Amino acid sequence: MRFMIQVRANAVSERGDPPGPEYAKLFEEMGAFHEEMARAGVLLDGAGLRPSRDGWRQRYNADGRIERIDGPFAETKELIAGYTLIQVRSVEEAQAWASRFPKPFLGMDCEIEVRRLYEDADFAPGGDMAIGT
Repeated sequence: MRFMIQVRANAVSERGDPPGPEYAKLFEEMGAFHEEMARAGVLLDGAGLRPSRDGWRQRYNADGRIERIDGPFAETKELIAGYTLIQVRSVEEAQAWASRFPKPFLGMDCEIEVRRLYEDADFAPGGDMAIGT
């Protein structure tokens, strides 16, 4: 089972300022945590994301038109500042890793969101997404 641990964005991450020296300990903790996950064989990938002003969205309209909407995006609570992708044997194992995830921002409320990825088996006959089941 693969899970994505998403670090939810906030005003600090959306500013895109280079992290100051106060973040050195956090980066050390995050690096050590990712290293521990790598040694345990569960880490697939992880990275921080640049602010939404450096990105865009594509809207696919019913009439076939594709629109590009350039960032930044106003609703920071709906944005992702970073992610960690893990592969584990169970939901409980994913919850255990997520419970140890370092607090992503200093001195402020913040949150992570954990979501399971679809696997090919979910779409196979008898899988969770199989047609007619």
